[in-house]
Amino acid sequence: MLDLLRRYINKKSILLLGFGIEGKSTYRLLSRLGGYKSLAIADISHIEYEFDTPVDIITGEDYQKRLNDYDIVFKSPGVVPQEDISRLKCEITSQTEVFMKAYRNNIIGITGTKGKSTTASLLAHILKNAGRPCVLMGNIGVPAFDILPLIDSNTIIVNELSSHQLEYISVSPHIGVLLNIYEEHLDHYGTFEKYVKAKKNIYLHQTNDDILICNSDVVPGAGECRAVVYIASDFLSRAGNDSDIKAEGEYICFGSHRLKIPARSIKLSGRHNYYNIAIAYAISKLLHVSDSDVLNGLKSYQPLPHRMEFIGEWDEVKYYDDSISTVCQTTIQAIDSLPNVDTVLIGGMDRGIDYGPLIEFLSESSVANIILMYDTGSRIYSDIEKSYPELLERTKLVDTLEEAVSLAKKLTVKGGTCLLSPAAASYGLFKNFEERGDAFKKYLMKN
Repeated sequence: MLDLLRRYINKKSILLLGFGIEGKSTYRLLSRLGGYKSLAIADISHIEYEFDTPVDIITGEDYQKRLNDYDIVFKSPGVVPQEDISRLKCEITSQTEVFMKAYRNNIIGITGTKGKSTTASLLAHILKNAGRPCVLMGNIGVPAFDILPLIDSNTIIVNELSSHQLEYISVSPHIGVLLNIYEEHLDHYGTFEKYVKAKKNIYLHQTNDDILICNSDVVPGAGECRAVVYIASDFLSRAGNDSDIKAEGEYICFGSHRLKIPARSIKLSGRHNYYNIAIAYAISKLLHVSDSDVLNGLKSYQPLPHRMEFIGEWDEVKYYDDSISTVCQTTIQAIDSLPNVDTVLIGGMDRGIDYGPLIEFLSESSVANIILMYDTGSRIYSDIEKSYPELLERTKLVDTLEEAVSLAKKLTVKGGTCLLSPAAASYGLFKNFEERGDAFKKYLMKN
């Protein structure tokens, strides 16, 4: 790949658009390769970094005004172009696209609104435990260019892909996985349709020799996908028994393959995680991994933090951190998956998604204490007042997470479960969902 990249940037003027984790990774590699005509970095925020090579720095509100001054622009995920890229003269690319062009035949790309981190990390763990050469990368926090020394022609690359990483790419992975699509990131895309369009790049550029695994609710339309398609269903899907991949009770199935999940021997819980396990199982069987190796991987897998993570038990109340939850469906799944949920903490940054399904679910649930917070909490409370006034006696509205935790400690009955599952983004309130989950734990430890 390095030779390909050298030829690509040779005597070209290069701009790195965005200078977060991926932007810094791109700089480190390009500056080492050299051969470009010039290198610049543009970011809305002030940049403090020790550069080893000469670079031009562009910051401030107008940081995107000079894109056409460059031949190639490496755009970081999450940077929203201020102009329609079809009108730009420069070539817009990314680490994801360059890397996938070089290694697409080795890549298992996993995307979806929810579950992609768990599915990707579980699959990588199973493959590594089975003795397969495998690396995990992508949206899970490992930039593509940082793993180049770990890759050879036989390496299986499990690549967790966000909608931002997929949005502008013109190449798809050999094995693509589309777990689900729910309303999310509407603040970035403006419409749900644009968000869906970005996700579809997981399969739009596949060939007849490729494989797509997708949820039954997001099957490609006629002529959209040339790959061999396997349909998967979770407990929210409409397809049921017609699917190729499914979880049935304690069993996961892929075609003629059927495996009983050793529920008492694994740390993953909940019906939605059985679906994630089923996806990892199907890919493992496509790669000829034995059932015994899959079971060994399942038993030794440590779930990622902030995903229905059991924090501890105090005063006979169990506390769970599901800070990763930013949409209605994942909060519904969490409440459904845990025993005796007496209190749920909901709310965060308001990104305009429809909370009707969650409110309806809560109205029919046995959750005794619904504690709402921040902007989303206020909106949900107003919707409850208008449409479900009978739910108000179970609902409390507070300003902050700290207040919500304090109130939850007072209200949750002994023997019950208290769950943080916000169904909303953390941005603007916390750095990310990890910081929000850590804050939840900190507030729990207070007397």
